[in-house]
Amino acid sequence: MSVQPKISVIVPVYNTEKYLSKCLDSILNQTLKEIEVIVVNDGSKDDSQEIIDEFVSKDSRLVSIQKENGGLSDARNAGIDKAKGEFIAFVDSDDYIDLAMLEKMYELAERDESEIVLCDLVKVNENGKEFRDLPQSPQLPEKIILSDDFTIFGEMSCFACNKIFKKALFENHRFRNGIHFEDIELIPKLVLDSSIISKINEPFYKYFERQNSISKTHTEKGLDMFVAVNEVTNYFYQSKYNTFATELKRFQIIQGYYSYLAYLAYVKDKNLKRKMLNVLNDFLKANNLTKKELKNYIRFDRNYLNSLPLKKRIFYHLAMIYPQLLLKF
Repeated sequence: MSVQPKISVIVPVYNTEKYLSKCLDSILNQTLKEIEVIVVNDGSKDDSQEIIDEFVSKDSRLVSIQKENGGLSDARNAGIDKAKGEFIAFVDSDDYIDLAMLEKMYELAERDESEIVLCDLVKVNENGKEFRDLPQSPQLPEKIILSDDFTIFGEMSCFACNKIFKKALFENHRFRNGIHFEDIELIPKLVLDSSIISKINEPFYKYFERQNSISKTHTEKGLDMFVAVNEVTNYFYQSKYNTFATELKRFQIIQGYYSYLAYLAYVKDKNLKRKMLNVLNDFLKANNLTKKELKNYIRFDRNYLNSLPLKKRIFYHLAMIYPQLLLKF
């Protein structure tokens, strides 16, 4: 492509032949045509590459990279290294996107001169039926000047896939290899390097949740969440937003407490769960996070705990009052 693409879309692929065509169709049929699509085959053992090759033969905007399996971060980084676009987007190969997503988000980036633009997500099942909205700070305006309002830092979901990023943000950053929750480790850092974020509260990103994904046994890799949160905490204190201490605490609460406990709920091994609870307790003490602060955490202008379904509310109340009881579940 002789003209610089407006957006480089990076699609990591690993054994997703069943979903890949739908994903690539949704990207290549975008109303924004000035894009490049970098598909990184991360050592797939199925017929994913045959599907990629077929798309390459039909559309010159698609670039194929084949590499040995190195994990999601490694695949995304390989795409970043090749990207030529003004902005970078990430789409997981079992998901798909609304046909107007990239154009609408790029228009906002141009209008607001923003470094990051984000949209809402919606979970879809195997049949493409939407079943759960994932809104992103709906109470905030479309254009957010972070020096005036840093609220979003303490409540946003750290997905890479529902955002476009100015390519310049990646000059000093890559996804960290070898850890789970690489999005939590990187995306807040990119926010800390930004001045303006734009958002559009439309569920452009279709996030596919497989029926068996929630029931999978969770492992000690859950501790990587604290690796990610601690990395962001250190980076926060070096940033130009280091006076927004309340928002840092809110970030630590949503990611290091609520998200961590949601993961911990599916850990089956009792000894491992006990160890992970002890690490959580150490994290709370190290960051001076009190039960009152956990209970009173506000997200989207309302109390987060009270907004949850009853079953989840009971679970989190139990965790606050007597966390060792969680070992019985």
